[in-house]
Amino acid sequence: MPLRIADLLARPDLRLALTYDVPPELLSRTVEAATVSDLLVPGKWLQGGELLMTIGLLLPREPAACRDYVRDVAGGGAACLALGLGQGLPYQEAPEPLVTAAREARLPLLTVPDEVPFIAVTKAVFDARAAEQREVLQRAFATQRRLTAAAATSDGLQPMLAEWTAATGVGATVLDPLGRQLAAAGQEPPTPPEQARDLVERVAARGLRGSATSTAGGRQLEVQPLGARRLRGLLLLAGRPDDAARSVVPGLISLLSLELERRHLRDEPERRRRSALLSELLADEDLTADRARDMLASVGLSAERVRAVVVEVAPAAGPPGAGGAAPSAGLPEGAAQETAADLALAMPGGLVRVTGGPGSGPAPVIEAVVGEELDIHAVLGRFAPGCPAGIGPATAPDAVRVSLRQATGLLAVSRTAGAPVEARQSEAARLLLELGDRRTLHGYADTVLGPLDLADGGEELIATLAAWLETGGAWDATSRRLGVHRHTVRNRLDKAMDLTGRRLDDPDDRFDLWLATRIRRGGRSPGGR
Repeated sequence: MPLRIADLLARPDLRLALTYDVPPELLSRTVEAATVSDLLVPGKWLQGGELLMTIGLLLPREPAACRDYVRDVAGGGAACLALGLGQGLPYQEAPEPLVTAAREARLPLLTVPDEVPFIAVTKAVFDARAAEQREVLQRAFATQRRLTAAAATSDGLQPMLAEWTAATGVGATVLDPLGRQLAAAGQEPPTPPEQARDLVERVAARGLRGSATSTAGGRQLEVQPLGARRLRGLLLLAGRPDDAARSVVPGLISLLSLELERRHLRDEPERRRRSALLSELLADEDLTADRARDMLASVGLSAERVRAVVVEVAPAAGPPGAGGAAPSAGLPEGAAQETAADLALAMPGGLVRVTGGPGSGPAPVIEAVVGEELDIHAVLGRFAPGCPAGIGPATAPDAVRVSLRQATGLLAVSRTAGAPVEARQSEAARLLLELGDRRTLHGYADTVLGPLDLADGGEELIATLAAWLETGGAWDATSRRLGVHRHTVRNRLDKAMDLTGRRLDDPDDRFDLWLATRIRRGGRSPGGR
């Protein structure tokens, strides 16, 4: 328990006395140390919380000067001031100007009798502080022993948190890297408060490289990362740990990290089972719709439409949010396996596998199947930042092999684009327009559409051609879009074909015209899609 001024006054051997009626809250101040000084301006030599003792050798007698002296002592952070009295000393009792100044500054003023040397007060303060430190250490050791014993149980998260809260009174919650609760103790409700969401996400994004604290609703919140080589979870503390509890926090983090690493290893067979199931799903060329749905349902993935995702992991890759990887995980295969485990945690169903790598290809890749509704870009940004990734189109479960083939084909484009690339309708053309050299693309469009640029009403002809191509050659839809008769559409297109020398029934000509009109519109469709 901290040493207070009231504790010193209660000791009969010190015989300390108050010089005025000090309010109880001032007597509850903590005394951190005891020191002696007869300087007129001792404040700059104080660190805060001291019992400052003086015999008043240079103490001023004028009220104004006394106030300046007391303000300097209080400004230095002293807990209280003590004046030594006795034969041969300047004062036999506390002078009234000093008492008045202390009362005005709300600084407790004590007197030390002649028969009590200052060294006795100093020794009493330091003995009490030493006893306090011993008590803190004893409580810390006791708490650490209880936590270690709890860690030895089959499922140590909940027992450890329960022991921690019972010993410290500080609520604790363990979350997975996505902020989902794994265990909690001492909080009502046990789930992390909304005020902690931003704190949790901020620490999770930094991985093992930092913690954070904040205050919400008058309660201190602290988030610490958990894990050995990569981020395995997060510890949320709700409350302000005292000195004993604070000294145990590193041990609690280590034990919880060990438990999460143990869980990670324990889950490896299940990850392998799901990887094998994914291989079976992708290898079956005669996969029926019912069989595909049953396989996905067996791992809890009930989405009507799914998509394939392919991620390429470079050597020594490790998501910044995961805190990097150990040397053994810096090899391509090790990095891919670690990233695959992270993605399996974040993807409902956990259908993830690693293919390629040593002996079968230049670099391993991660293949996964996810539900259409999953925000796959957010997951990749969190767990595989900077990694080339292809995202296949949403398909029926029995056609997921088609989605995988398209996702794999987008890896090269993703390397060039520097971001995950998703296969969507007209996505290939959009990528061509975004990645191609602008001067070359516009030169191509000018070559195809140049004859129309020189003709009367050329803009009208190009707009009609673009609308017809976008509607898939539907005459009525084109006329409705442009607000003209279908015969007018046909007449304009006949004129455009005469000028360009192209044929609308020739697939190559049609593609050239379509791509040229897209380039002219900056890659956008006439309908604004």
